[in-house]
Amino acid sequence: MTYHPKSDFMTIMIERGFLADCTDYQGLDEALSAGVVPAYIGFDATARSLHVGSLIQIMMLRWLQKTGGKPLTLMGGGTTKVGDPSFRADERPLLDDAAIQANIDGIQQVFAAYVDYNDSPTGALMLNNDEWLSDLKYIPFLRDIGRYFSVNRMLSFESVKSRLDREQSLSFLEFNYMILQAYDFLELNRRYGCLLQMGGSDQWGNIVNGIDLTRRVIDTEVFGLTSPLLTTADGRKMGKSADGAIWLNAEMCSPYQFWQFWRNTMDADVGRFLKLYTELPIEECERLGALAGSEINDAKIILANEVTTLLHGAEAAQAAEATSREVFEKGGVGDDLPTVTLTAADIGEGIANTALFVKAGLSPSGKEAKRLFASGGASINDEVVKEPRLMTPDEFAGDLKLSAGKKRHALVKIAG
Repeated sequence: MTYHPKSDFMTIMIERGFLADCTDYQGLDEALSAGVVPAYIGFDATARSLHVGSLIQIMMLRWLQKTGGKPLTLMGGGTTKVGDPSFRADERPLLDDAAIQANIDGIQQVFAAYVDYNDSPTGALMLNNDEWLSDLKYIPFLRDIGRYFSVNRMLSFESVKSRLDREQSLSFLEFNYMILQAYDFLELNRRYGCLLQMGGSDQWGNIVNGIDLTRRVIDTEVFGLTSPLLTTADGRKMGKSADGAIWLNAEMCSPYQFWQFWRNTMDADVGRFLKLYTELPIEECERLGALAGSEINDAKIILANEVTTLLHGAEAAQAAEATSREVFEKGGVGDDLPTVTLTAADIGEGIANTALFVKAGLSPSGKEAKRLFASGGASINDEVVKEPRLMTPDEFAGDLKLSAGKKRHALVKIAG
């Protein structure tokens, strides 16, 4: 990357590691320097929450607004009905309108923590592509938009080609996805003057299609910018943990669990994650990332506090840190641990200790809990659990602290 940008936004994208590719570095940089640039990222409503894997894109929208741009957060109420085939081995299950709307309601909660929705020139807008996609008339759409798409070229895009190379079915419904996403860019330019689409690097083909369509239909130049698809230092996809996805909505992943995910960052990732997921100065990110030995743990706590504060607020971050210190340094319980509450009916005449670990979210299944026991990695009230057994009601006289390894803990409480 040899281009030296003039605009604050492009400078930040390059210096902090957000930029994988751009369709026209100089053209976009000049547009950003000339005035307010509306830019969008689309988020399909396939779950009730986005997870940490989407946080890099959300931070890009935040930096855009902080440097004088206008973020457009586009909910894929229409495209979710089709399903993005990009780098998937199979077709997504189709959701009905009610499920899609419920997912959108859940996802929208997160964005207000990162961007400011207001009526100013740089105020963010929350949009839904169902507004224009679901009212399209099929034959006119094919005549007006479909004629600009070459099937030969569509087949060459990696998102399609990879499925066909593996001889895995690609439905005609999914095949339309890239046309609809391209149409989103055209429509957002018409309605809101949108000049930039951003997304992960797996969206490059879809973004380029939208740029090409907008140029062909209304002879307007627009731009595309992608972020790298992040993996952790050990090769895992960003946003995944031993317990599955790390969701951004508090009801699906508590602030403590979210904080703990960042506190458990691998040493080699600390500096990079500080640049991407916090607003600390570059020099401070590099200083903290270069710490070694026990000092790197202090950097991880700063990372966890900064990221958690952005999403859940300073009080939640402080409570999570206090709980972590209580649990890890003092061997206590802490006030903010993930908690599962059982009733007397849940326990009945007894409940398997493996079931407790599953209910507490420390193990995905009873089978995995047994493996955890066999490895010596499980404990109840700091006593190692060696084998599965039935726990009787009198063992639930007080709260139980469950531990899976040294870093994952939960409480079991009895209602009433």
